[in-house]
Amino acid sequence: MAWQETVAQTVAGLGFDLVDLERSAGGLLRVTIDLPWEPPAEGQAASVEQFVTVEDCETVTRQLQYLLEVENVDYRRLEVGSPGIDRPLRHQNDFLRFTGQVIDITLKAPIGATGTEVAANRKKFRGTLERADEEGQWRIVWSDEPPVKPGQRVSKKRVQAPLQALTFRLDELQQARLAPLVSFKGRGAAGA
Repeated sequence: MAWQETVAQTVAGLGFDLVDLERSAGGLLRVTIDLPWEPPAEGQAASVEQFVTVEDCETVTRQLQYLLEVENVDYRRLEVGSPGIDRPLRHQNDFLRFTGQVIDITLKAPIGATGTEVAANRKKFRGTLERADEEGQWRIVWSDEPPVKPGQRVSKKRVQAPLQALTFRLDELQQARLAPLVSFKGRGAAGA
């Protein structure tokens, strides 16, 4: 069994999901963990989002230090952390969890569509994630209108750019991440 599989099993055994496992040339071994998520049952409201704590990272770090010593894995520094505000999305469960959130995607190949407002060689998109169907297709909805700057006056007669949508499957993605949107207005000011 490869050491990567052993790390994944150890992290799962401690009650966490392994989000990412990265090894750099400088001897850094970076392990990203998150709390497990299950979709809410039919008719139930979504549960309150919980986050990985420093104590959780410390617990996983201690256990992995013992494991990596036993497995004789050569590394200089071990970092265990949470995914952060630009969390990578890799599995179907990640997309289910973050439906309705703003994400950044990069396609493996350009869309190649002509006769539309979207450039045919475009591969990167930022928009709201939606479920397209039950067969594993997803949709990202966006507007190419530039965001209004704080304090900028906006004419009431201004015509808004139309919304655009792109349907994709997970195997068409090179990369997907939550968009790192930060508001400094406080916790209750989402959308303000």
